[in-house]
Amino acid sequence: MGRSSRTNPKVAVLMGGPSAEREVSLSSGRECAAALVGEGIEVVELDAGPDLCARLQDIKPDVVFNALHGRWGEDGCVQGLLEWLRMPYTHSGVLASALAMDKQRSKEVFRAAGLPVADSVIVPKSDVMAGHVMPAPYVVKPNNEGSSVGIYLVFEGSNGPPQLSEDMPEQVMVEQYVAGRELTVTVMGDRALTVTEILTDGWYDYDAKYKPGGSRHVLPADIPPRIFDLCMDYALRAHQVLGCRGVSRTDYRWDEAWGEKGLFLLETNTQPGMTPTSLVPEQAAHLGMTFGQLCAWMVEDASCDR
Repeated sequence: MGRSSRTNPKVAVLMGGPSAEREVSLSSGRECAAALVGEGIEVVELDAGPDLCARLQDIKPDVVFNALHGRWGEDGCVQGLLEWLRMPYTHSGVLASALAMDKQRSKEVFRAAGLPVADSVIVPKSDVMAGHVMPAPYVVKPNNEGSSVGIYLVFEGSNGPPQLSEDMPEQVMVEQYVAGRELTVTVMGDRALTVTEILTDGWYDYDAKYKPGGSRHVLPADIPPRIFDLCMDYALRAHQVLGCRGVSRTDYRWDEAWGEKGLFLLETNTQPGMTPTSLVPEQAAHLGMTFGQLCAWMVEDASCDR
């Protein structure tokens, strides 16, 4: 295991970093660090910058708790660095992280496994702005950024194609819009926890996700048992076919008018938000696990070769 035993490990909590989700990551990291200290674990907080490798070699942690979100932290990059350094880390490994972050490629994996996903295409940004690339309603989003950063919703009868901001990538995903209810399931190790329904006024955007009062969470979701069971089953299967480890969260849209056929898997997050108002800790709490216990479990679960 390294320098000291898992019973009293030194944990480096990685947070911040250069992605578009830096602020959320700082929030997740601080909350997880405080929770781990509360469990009696020695913690070093580390804002991931260009000197990350050198800093980690100085700290020599027994475990790296990855609280990064978005690119670099969620896409296999930092996981590769940690494998190279042979430092045990939390969450998913290189391949699962990279695959889950690439929405189009992960959809291909889901489709091959028989999981229901909405139709989508990857097209140049210029094509999207020149004309409708699929019949409305549809959604335009980056293929490999997390958390609702830069999402455009195009409804039927809209005046024309969306004009995308300059910070959108050159290639974007255009996806069939699925109307209906927002559902999500956490997988922890080898089990799905429960189903949460997310209620918002309008689009579940970045602010609704991370600002208190931006959305209401109903758990367990008040949905038919069959839909509940499918959400649980699909989340576990998604976690397994991507090769995820530790904790992941799978998001859905369910159009109840269509019954089972109206349930679509949107994406699997390998680095879900970890603040007390976040969906994953809420689901763990619902099953009787404190935030501190959840974070400690993740440290216990950490390894290399994930």
